[in-house]
Amino acid sequence: MYVAVKGGERAIDNAHAWLAEERRGDTTVAELSVDQIKEQLKLAVNRVMAEGSLYDPDLAALAIKQARGDLIEAIFLIRAYRTTLPRFGNSNPVETSKMACERRISATFKDLPGGQVLGPTFDYTHRLLDFKLAAEGEEVQAAEREAEPVDVPHVTEFLNKEGLIEETFPEETTPPDLTRGPLELPAERALRLQALTRSDEGFTLGLAYSTQRGYGRTHAFVGELRIGEVAVEMDIPELGFAIEIGEVTLTECETVNQFVGSKSQPPQFTRGYGLVFGQNERKSISMSLVDRALRWEEFGEDNEGVPAQDAEFVLYHGDNIQATGFLEHIKLPHYVDFQAELELIRKLRAEAAAEQKEAAE
Repeated sequence: MYVAVKGGERAIDNAHAWLAEERRGDTTVAELSVDQIKEQLKLAVNRVMAEGSLYDPDLAALAIKQARGDLIEAIFLIRAYRTTLPRFGNSNPVETSKMACERRISATFKDLPGGQVLGPTFDYTHRLLDFKLAAEGEEVQAAEREAEPVDVPHVTEFLNKEGLIEETFPEETTPPDLTRGPLELPAERALRLQALTRSDEGFTLGLAYSTQRGYGRTHAFVGELRIGEVAVEMDIPELGFAIEIGEVTLTECETVNQFVGSKSQPPQFTRGYGLVFGQNERKSISMSLVDRALRWEEFGEDNEGVPAQDAEFVLYHGDNIQATGFLEHIKLPHYVDFQAELELIRKLRAEAAAEQKEAAE
C-alpha cells in the first residue's frame, strides 16, 4: 500500500497548477471578477449561500470563481470556511410579515392586501436566446418600482381567521442546530426544515415533482411566495433590548394543501413551508412540498411507501456535500481491496473450471 502512494506529492502539485491554469482559461480574455459574479450571477450565488448555510454574497462569489462554476464544489468551500468562524450569539426569529417584498405572488387569492408583485422573474419570458446579451455594452432599462408596504401579512392568516387552515405554533425549546451537530432520527420538523433548506436543489425538486405525480397525497396550491429583505435582530444583554445587525434576502413559500380532519377536528387545509437564502423560489416551493409530505404521520395519514414520505431517505440523501464525498471517494486508491476481489474471482473461476473438468471426465 505504501508503494502505491509513494512519490505522489509532485503529481498532486502539478494537478493543482494545471487546475489553476484551467480556471483562468485564455489569458487574452479579461479575468472574471468576484464583483461581476456577485452582481450578474446572483441566482448561482444565492444557491451557494443557501446550501452552504452562510449568508455572504462576496464569499459565495469567490467560491464560485475558485470552483470554476461547479456549484457543489463552491458549496463545499463555503461550508468548510463556515466551520472556522466563531459564533457570537443567536439572532431572533426574522419577521417575514415585515419583509420589503421584491416579489410576492399567490395562486390562491387574486386580490391581496398590498397587491401581487411580479418582481424579477423568468416566469413571463419566452425562453428564447437573447443574442443581444452576447454583445458588449448592454443597455438595461430600469424597471418601475412601487413603494412596498412595511407590514405585509401572510395570505394564510386570512384562512386562519376562519379556522380553515391548521394553526402552527413556535417551538417552546430551541431547535437543534444542524450546522453544529449531526442529523439524528427521528427528526422534529424544525430539524427537517434545516436539512431541506441545505439540501441539493435538484434532489429536492425531484422529490417535490414526485409528490405532484401521485407519489404521496399532497396536492398543493402556492398560498404565497415572497422574496425580499428582512431585518435580522439580536438581543444585546448589556442593552436590555434587541438591535438590528443587518438585512438578508430570503425566499419564503407557504403551500396550502389538501383537507384533513378527524372526529375531534373539522376538515381544514394544512401547510407546507419553505424558507431559503436569496432569490431561490424553485427550491423554496420544492422544500414546502417535501415538508408537507414528511408530515404524514403528524396528520394520521397512510404511509404509501414513497420516497418523499421517508424522512431517512430524504434527509440523509439530500445533502449534496455528503453525497459527493461518498460518491467521489471511489476515485481514490483502492488497490488492496481490488486485489483481494481479483484474487477471489480468480479462485472462484479456477474452482468452477475444475468442477466442469471433473464432470466432463
